Amino acid sequence: MQLTDFEILTFDCYGTLIDWESGLLESLEPLTTRLDKELSRNEILEAYARLEPIQQAHTPTKLYSELMATVYKRMAEQWAIPVSWDECLRFGESLKNWSAFPDSVEALAYLKQHFKLAILSNVDNESFAASNATLSITFDAIYTAQDIGSYKPDDNNFNYMIDRLAAAGIAKSKILHTAQSLFHDHAPANRHGLNSCWIDRQHIQDGSGATPPPADMPHYDFRFCSMAELAEAHRKQLAE
Repeated sequence: MQLTDFEILTFDCYGTLIDWESGLLESLEPLTTRLDKELSRNEILEAYARLEPIQQAHTPTKLYSELMATVYKRMAEQWAIPVSWDECLRFGESLKNWSAFPDSVEALAYLKQHFKLAILSNVDNESFAASNATLSITFDAIYTAQDIGSYKPDDNNFNYMIDRLAAAGIAKSKILHTAQSLFHDHAPANRHGLNSCWIDRQHIQDGSGATPPPADMPHYDFRFCSMAELAEAHRKQLAE
């Protein structure tokens, strides 16, 4: 199997293209700086990871920015820190200002010359529009949790994407789902018979970070530690 076998790369955005964990850590500082005990990077991120999927399952149609605000409130409650709802909402809005990984823009610009590019993301349309401007790329399709009415790893999200790409003439065998999260993306990609590419952004970090570990290690067809490595591997395959 080669990267050149595929027609479209479907991306998760946050954690893969946008530096989700750095954005979370910075935006959670109004809470974490008020803790009596200093927590490690991973302890903070894992605290978020424990709460977010629960909230997504309970309120699958809630806008992601509002869902983030609710998770912030739950974290504050667990840590016995009083917060206003305005503070919670500011956390939810912070997503729009998060930075791309240093290699994302250049790698996407290169890949756009050789593939169709699509997004399958657990966000709302307004939040993604801000991140899309940061990434400086025109995606061929954008599928958000707001469009679909559920959050990954729900099978409905992948059915939605596969069905719409099929309607556009793109067979499932020509899709390479490209993402960091084994829990949100690779495990459901396995269930749907999708080939996948793991962008292992956490390879130098301890713990599972802001993405819950999957129950079982899913299969993936390619693994790179960055988007730059993915683009370079494609260049080499073309040269060969």
